[in-house]
Amino acid sequence: MNSSARPAERAAELRLLLQGHNHRYYVLDQPSIADAEYDGLFRELQALEAAHPELRTADSPTQRVGGVASSEFASVRHRVPMLSLNNCFSEEELGDFDRRVREGLNRSPVAYAAEPKLDGLAVSLVYEDGVFAYGATRGDGETGEDISDNLRTIRRIPLRLQGDSRGTVEVRGEVYLPHEGFRRMNEEAAARGEKLYVNPRNAAAGSLRQLDSTITARRPLAFYAYGLAQGQPPGVRTHTDMLQQLRDWGFPVSELVRRVEGAEGCLAYYREIGAQRASLPFDIDGVVYKLDDLAGREELGFVSRAPRWAVAHKYPAEEAQTLLENVDFQVGRTGVLTPTARLRTVFVGGANVSNATLHNMDEVARKDVHIGDTVIVRRAGDVIPEVKAVVLALRPADARPVLMPAVCPVCGSEVRRDPEGVAYRCIGRLVCKAQLKQALQHFVSRKAADIDGIGEALISELVERERLRTPADLFTLEVADIAQLYKSAEVAPAKMIEAIAARRELALPRLVYALGIPSVGETTAKDLAKHLGAFARIREALPEVLTLVEGIGVAASEEIRSFFADSHNAAAVDALLAQLTLSGEHPVSAEIADRCSLGMLLAQQQVKGLGPVKADKLTSGLGTAAGLLARIDDMPALTALLDEKTAATLQAHFADMSRREHLLGLEAQLTAFGLIGDAAPRAASAGGPLSGRTLVITGTLPASRDEVAAQIEAAGGKVSGSVSAKTDFLVAGEAAGSKLAKAEKLGVTVLDYAALQKLLAGEAA
Repeated sequence: MNSSARPAERAAELRLLLQGHNHRYYVLDQPSIADAEYDGLFRELQALEAAHPELRTADSPTQRVGGVASSEFASVRHRVPMLSLNNCFSEEELGDFDRRVREGLNRSPVAYAAEPKLDGLAVSLVYEDGVFAYGATRGDGETGEDISDNLRTIRRIPLRLQGDSRGTVEVRGEVYLPHEGFRRMNEEAAARGEKLYVNPRNAAAGSLRQLDSTITARRPLAFYAYGLAQGQPPGVRTHTDMLQQLRDWGFPVSELVRRVEGAEGCLAYYREIGAQRASLPFDIDGVVYKLDDLAGREELGFVSRAPRWAVAHKYPAEEAQTLLENVDFQVGRTGVLTPTARLRTVFVGGANVSNATLHNMDEVARKDVHIGDTVIVRRAGDVIPEVKAVVLALRPADARPVLMPAVCPVCGSEVRRDPEGVAYRCIGRLVCKAQLKQALQHFVSRKAADIDGIGEALISELVERERLRTPADLFTLEVADIAQLYKSAEVAPAKMIEAIAARRELALPRLVYALGIPSVGETTAKDLAKHLGAFARIREALPEVLTLVEGIGVAASEEIRSFFADSHNAAAVDALLAQLTLSGEHPVSAEIADRCSLGMLLAQQQVKGLGPVKADKLTSGLGTAAGLLARIDDMPALTALLDEKTAATLQAHFADMSRREHLLGLEAQLTAFGLIGDAAPRAASAGGPLSGRTLVITGTLPASRDEVAAQIEAAGGKVSGSVSAKTDFLVAGEAAGSKLAKAEKLGVTVLDYAALQKLLAGEAA
């Protein structure tokens, strides 16, 4: 067919020709046409689409040149979270990873797919029926930014998949800037008299986040695909198979990927790539090992926000020598003072470094750091600069020791050392502006209250003006409060106030996390909400009750209790609750109720010589703490159950009235919470309707996930986060997504909410 053909047919032919030439040129590095001929075909397609706009398609090669500048990037919620990887830095840590994988799968040796860890930006590419639909940044792993227009400009990313591809396909990969492209960009910037780029990664990041995609189109960005999140075809059983499928679809895949066996194979690959690192045409900061067997990955699953079946093996950070000119102390949102080294600027690890962390005063003492020393600086993990060591031979006579200030450098409050840790804290809490600013930034962050548009600069200004004194003040802001900080706009302040108003209802885990309680991260906040079920219970819980929640130790429980006991925090929390409506509250979980007993209460008192076995023996047949104290006071009854030494120690312990009152108060709290007594929920016995069954919950259900999980656990079932061959049932609500597709593929029984209720009632599924 030639140019005399009908426009629609000719346009389709030109798209197919140009896509093939693009793939051979950019992916296979095998040009099949002269540049002038390619340009002629490209211009012909441009002219056809200009004359017949209805012929322009999303996968047309003409769409790579960029379009109209956007005012902002839209948010995209990933269908499958883009999880991060755990790191290892030594042979020992690599061996531990391999051992955990082997033990988890009960097999040895284990095969891994090994590949270089490119120092670029992870992106997700979504295709519908073979055509590129949209692409997004990793963001926080759950939600990223829609950078589709910019990704279309990268010629190594196919706009239409080769071969047969139906439904949704989601590809994961890395956008990076090769050394040659980086050199060329800096030469052009220098010729224009502009600031030079510091390193390829920063230049790539800036290119991808251009609001005007025509600028991105001029940047020599490249792409490598490394995985599939959705759309895995039948027959793809290993990562090696997956990479071949990606190649078949037209994606560039690193030629350095290798299948290796065991820790020894991984280590040999690490050394081989390390020897080539300096000569590679792009930056890497390590290598990645992934379990090759995809079924094994499902079996191993995930821990927190990282897979158990993969790890990044980092290369040693680059180091440099410079002068430590001073030490400042930064106050964090929890009041911790961190010593920060102010350095004579030095180029290390691909960036100019003038500040470096000293971690804490114990590290300062261990490394014998003095102001005026010559120090060795490294970028730990190629990201965070740190002072590695002091060059003692170069220490000057006037070097000064680093001393922790007695008062907070921000608010002047007293600084105290944590009794069980290395941290020093300002006790000013919410009266300290440094803590307040960072606490408010944390409060509005995506995983907390998720208030869009309230940035660091605005918070800082409103705190300085004393318009914000606590998080509750956010909800009393008016348009005028913000508008006076913006000379030209009324729209932005109005949108900010609307964003704040939209968060007047908060889910319980988000509120707990948003408060910025020391030792309470996102996972702990979710666990507290799951098991204690109500904010009032979390707020009032004694340390012994908090430690019932798995993952919360004695130190963390004391931190949580101290936070809520502090009068400043209590007032701030009360003011915040007056502005909010909480959602997702529910009764305590059967899981922690099952841990509660009179013997457990006694064992928690940490009486020397009295462990759980003796405590259970002593409390046998008793129903109340008052009855227990009466038995302890009766020495003949006590020595009939315990040895004389332990009996005497126990009586001496409870001779202190405050300890007796504490035990009675603890019992009263557990009763009030519904953790002991007739109202306490109990998990079903071994004969429960879901005993021995594993269930996965997905989609939107009539009840919250925590409530559904509690129902399942109360019936003897186990709730898992991922679908595998070991899953018995998938409980699926609306918008179930990829878990439903996987369950259907594996033949897992799928239940709706009504069917689950029947199952809980003992009716067969």
